[in-house]
Amino acid sequence: MTDKPDKQAEMPKAYEPGRAEERWYKFWMEKGYFTPKIDKKKKPFVITMPPPNVTGELHSGHALEMALQDSMIRWHRMKGEPTLWLPGLDHAAIAAQVVVERQLAKEGIDRHKLGREKFLERMYKWVDACRDTITNQFTKLGVSCDWTRLRFTMDEVSTRAVRTTFKNLYDKGLIYRGERIINWCPRCGTALSDLEVEHIDLNGHLWYVRYPVVGEKDKYITVATTRPETILGDTAVAINPKDKRFRGMAGKKVVLPGVNREIPIVADEIVSMEFGTGAVKVTPAHDPVDFEIAQRQKLPLINILNSDVTMNENAGPYKGMDRYECRKAIIADLEKSGQLVKTEDYSHAVGHCDRCGTVVEPIASQQWFVKVAPLAKPAIEVVNNGRITILPERFTKVYLNWMENIRDWCISRQLWWGHRIPIWYCKDCNEMTVAIETPTACAKCGSKNIEQDPDTLDTWFSSGLWPHSTLGWPDDTEDLRYFYPTSVMNPGYEILFFWVARMIMLGIENTGEIPFHTVFLHGLIRDDKGVKMSKTKGNVIDPLGIVNKYGADATRMALTTGTSPGNDSRLSVEKMEAGRNFANKLWNAARFVIRSLEAGGDVTNEIEGDGLKTEDRWILSRLNKTTGEVTRLMDEFQFGEAQRQIHDFIWGEYCDWYIEIAKIRLQSNDTSPLPVLVHVLEKSLRLLHPYMPFITEELWQHLRKYIKEPKAESIMIAEYPKADEKRFDGKAEKEIESVAEIIRSIRNARAQYKVDMTRWIESKIYSNQATISSYAEAITSLGRTRPVTFLKGEPGEKAGDNTLVIPLARATVVIPMASMFDVEAERKRLEKDLAETQAEVKRLEARLKDKAFLTKAPAAVVEKEKNKLYTLNEKLEKLKQQQSRL
Repeated sequence: MTDKPDKQAEMPKAYEPGRAEERWYKFWMEKGYFTPKIDKKKKPFVITMPPPNVTGELHSGHALEMALQDSMIRWHRMKGEPTLWLPGLDHAAIAAQVVVERQLAKEGIDRHKLGREKFLERMYKWVDACRDTITNQFTKLGVSCDWTRLRFTMDEVSTRAVRTTFKNLYDKGLIYRGERIINWCPRCGTALSDLEVEHIDLNGHLWYVRYPVVGEKDKYITVATTRPETILGDTAVAINPKDKRFRGMAGKKVVLPGVNREIPIVADEIVSMEFGTGAVKVTPAHDPVDFEIAQRQKLPLINILNSDVTMNENAGPYKGMDRYECRKAIIADLEKSGQLVKTEDYSHAVGHCDRCGTVVEPIASQQWFVKVAPLAKPAIEVVNNGRITILPERFTKVYLNWMENIRDWCISRQLWWGHRIPIWYCKDCNEMTVAIETPTACAKCGSKNIEQDPDTLDTWFSSGLWPHSTLGWPDDTEDLRYFYPTSVMNPGYEILFFWVARMIMLGIENTGEIPFHTVFLHGLIRDDKGVKMSKTKGNVIDPLGIVNKYGADATRMALTTGTSPGNDSRLSVEKMEAGRNFANKLWNAARFVIRSLEAGGDVTNEIEGDGLKTEDRWILSRLNKTTGEVTRLMDEFQFGEAQRQIHDFIWGEYCDWYIEIAKIRLQSNDTSPLPVLVHVLEKSLRLLHPYMPFITEELWQHLRKYIKEPKAESIMIAEYPKADEKRFDGKAEKEIESVAEIIRSIRNARAQYKVDMTRWIESKIYSNQATISSYAEAITSLGRTRPVTFLKGEPGEKAGDNTLVIPLARATVVIPMASMFDVEAERKRLEKDLAETQAEVKRLEARLKDKAFLTKAPAAVVEKEKNKLYTLNEKLEKLKQQQSRL
């Protein structure tokens, strides 16, 4: 059993995150805090973790996701709700297969030579290694997920869920096999869904080619194309029936260049009269729009490409050439024959595989599809009627627009890694057997001569079942009955269609219930310049490296600071250092309080009654108002802003003001602030715990023996604070805000005039707020000002000459300049600085009027001199203002 810290031992001077993090995570695990107990009297809070891909280590986007979800989970756990955060890993199909294929390539091994079975063995070894790496990273970040329920998208339960879903959809006629245009990646050797294709604008060409009209000498129809090699697969030329330029052409035939095949001219309204010449080549096997034309016009499909995108037998003399080699050859031949009219530069979007970056080819192919429209209808309804909320709200319109225009989903992939399609073909009767359990014979004729479809399912097919399959579906499990539907799904906005839409469709289809109530989308993590992180740009930040250097709590704070739903955020060294500095500030504050308690301070006094001083009532009011605001923000999923408010309260109010004022009382042997110090610190630790779990646990355990309320074993299961409106005290807040404003104004004056920290300055404070004078000692100590004189009313002419007058909301501060520095010496310094600056301004003005300089000097140099002059003029104005004050 892990030992908790010895409460009698003195706290170390500095926080050591590494030691605390390892100790407390082990303690939480041994206590079983991450595993919820089913309590049918309570409504559970459930998140199924978006499963990271088994493609290597986690990146900063995963770390942000984990920090946000852990904050939600810890908060709801502290609210007393049975809280389940179900972890898992995604097999990642094409992405993982690409990684392992690259490893094999380095060893000189080709997967086809290795064979499917041996290749899958290598894949599972890779998965095991990734699982260990990723779970280790999760623990380092402090994620409090239920490891007893760890799932994998290719474990036995997931496999049954996938096969059950496939068979149900097939039996309903929603899964079919058909020839459609698919996106083909020649590198990965598989079909891709539209969402797996990244369109990149490339500078290319538009080639204008003449097709001779059959039977009409010297008559041609000219078409424009960005892919001349696909001419070989044309089965028609299409024109718009309204286009007067081609009146009487429909029904005629033209001769196809390169292979001399005759093809018809057809009229179709989809043809744009503005593109190219108004006549378009129709290549139905290699273009989705052309495929639709072919379906309407009953045109044949001619595929000219092999799976490796070399030209096949339909390419005639170009057979065997690579697609780009063929392009060059056919352009050269068209030039020779005089059929290439002209070539124009042309920029257009070209599809690339989002996994390997290869240019994809649209190819007509026999694939398995899901008929999505019937599934999309209820998925649209549950968002429209508010049963599912998408945050931020602007993504609701994006979701609905996509769902209302959704196309059938190509689910087959020509991969080895993934869920194999549960269809078996009989070699004797040619029938198909669709089954959940692996059959031993054909369901139609009983023959044992059956073979399973070699293709696998799109990875999003199994991921789409994640919320219910992880809870045991298709079995009627206790987990499924209690924890489903889940509460929140928290993915990045970029997979709203990839994943979220499919979870909603398949969840409703399989269970009749929505999979979750709220979709809380987070943004991307960018670098400090706002650039998207990528390995090629060299700006990727390893979250584990940050944890090792700054600690898990500082890392989590750096990741979530400045975040808001659906918006990208930046990660910088400054944020990491700020997180570490806050942890150190909190540690030092708590250490001061605990050492004051260990010195024999009395904490038995209640914080009720009339004995509290104004600053006590102020900090209690601010604590409770902050608690109420933080709770509201977290209810609205504004976790970045909630965290900021907790940070600002602890650092800017509790540490910087209340502790500093309390020190003055404690130094005079007045222990009355101790109960308030402990009360506010303890509740602040609980407020902060969901965001910085390790340091709050460490400090809370040191503070436990001084807490009068019922003690939990861990801060993790202590109650989350609730706002007590009885503690709101507007009068106390105004008074202390006035005192703080006075001290700040004196500090600012010291900084502005660079007053040495050891020098005491004089101040006069004019105010009609009588209670301010009772804080003379705090103003003296914290502002380093003495003597301090308190006067009523406004200073007016009484302020005297050579004084700095600072008007504030409820007071006016007057500081004699002579108390801050030697006025005569300062006057001489300013005169010298003024003279030097004026001389430099004069020199630059003359230079910038010099025509020779302006014509000969590089533009960058001229601009630099202009900026320099602007800066000097600003400096000159400030110097004059300072001089006028003297």
